[in-house]
Amino acid sequence: MKINLVMIVKNEERSLRRCLRSVNGLVDEMIVVDTGSTDRTVEIAEKMGAKVFSFTWINDFSAARNYGLGRSDGDWNLILDGDEYLREADREKLETELSSRQGLWLGCITRYDAFQDEEGLSVSTALLPRLLPKGVLYEGIIHEQPAGNHPSYRVDLQADHDGYLYQDKGERNLPYLEKAVKAHPGDGYYLFQMAYTLRNLKRYRESLPFFRKFYRLAGKREGYRSGGVVLYLYTLLDLGGGEHLDEAAAIIEKEEPALGGWTDFCFVCGLFYMKRVLSDVERYISLLPGIEGSYLRCLKLGEQPELGGVVGTGSFRAAYNLGAWYEVSGQTDKAKYFYEKAAGEGYGPAVKRLGENWKK
Repeated sequence: MKINLVMIVKNEERSLRRCLRSVNGLVDEMIVVDTGSTDRTVEIAEKMGAKVFSFTWINDFSAARNYGLGRSDGDWNLILDGDEYLREADREKLETELSSRQGLWLGCITRYDAFQDEEGLSVSTALLPRLLPKGVLYEGIIHEQPAGNHPSYRVDLQADHDGYLYQDKGERNLPYLEKAVKAHPGDGYYLFQMAYTLRNLKRYRESLPFFRKFYRLAGKREGYRSGGVVLYLYTLLDLGGGEHLDEAAAIIEKEEPALGGWTDFCFVCGLFYMKRVLSDVERYISLLPGIEGSYLRCLKLGEQPELGGVVGTGSFRAAYNLGAWYEVSGQTDKAKYFYEKAAGEGYGPAVKRLGENWKK
C-alpha cells in the first residue's frame, strides 16, 4: 500500500517545515503544489524532500488540489494544509484501518483548531475527510469537498491547526463564497459556509439570513449540519432580543431529540436558558432548572472530540458555568466545588474566580 501526502501551499514558510516533518514515516511521498509563493515555501519543501509542482492560480481551490492529486500515484492520499501538523501516528495501524473496508470510502481525521476568543486561547475539534483513495477528486471553488457520495469513517489520525492564530481568511474567502452561493443557491453547504464566515467577521445580522436558508435546506444527514445548527443558535443569542430568542427556542425544541446527546448542543442550550430567564424573570422563571440541567448533562456526556465542537464544553467550561450559576443563586458550596473542578483542569477564569471569592 502506498500513502502519499498531497497539499497545496502559498507563502507557508512559517509552518511548512513543521507540517512536512510531522508526516515523516507515515507517508511514502510528499506532493506539494505551490500556487504562487513569494517567500521561502518552495525552497523549504524541496529541502524536506517533497516533489514540488507549480500551479497557476485560477481562483479555484479544487482545481489546485486536483492538479496535485493527478501527480500522485498513491493508493491513498493524505490531504493537509501548510498550517496543520499531524500528531504521532502508527503507519502499520493506519494500513490495517485502511485495509479493513471494501469499496470507495473516505478516511476522516480529527483536527484540533486553536483560536483566540474573549477568554484567550481556545480549541475546537472537527472531523474532516482527509484520506482519499486513488481516483477521488475535489469539487467546489471554495471550502472544497471530495466529489461523490462516498461513505466516511474516522481513522486514528489527529492533527493540530494553528492557522487561525496568525491569519483571518474571512475577507479573502467572501468573494469566492458569494460566487458559489450565487451559482448554487440551493446548496446548504455553501449557505452554511457563508453564514459561518460572516459570523466570524462579527457581521451577525448579515449572517442570519444565510443561517436560516442553510437550516431550511441542509439535509439532516449532512455532516456539517449539527455544527451549523449550534452556530445558528449562538448567532441568535449574540443578537439577543425577544424575536431572536423566540427563534432559538423553536430550534432547540425541534433539534433536542436528535442533538440532545451532543455536548456542544447542550452547552448552548444552557446559555439560552440563562439568557431567556434574564430577559424576563417573571415570565420565564420555569426555565431556571434548564440552566443547571444543561450543564450537568454536558458533564455527564463528557468531551466528544470525534463529534466536533469546542474543547471544554464537556468538562471545564461546563463546570465553570455551573459554578457561576450556583454562585449567583446563593449555593456557594456547590459553586466552589465546580469552580475547583474547572480550575483543576487549568481553566483560567475558574482560577481567577476562586482567588477572588475563596481566598485561603
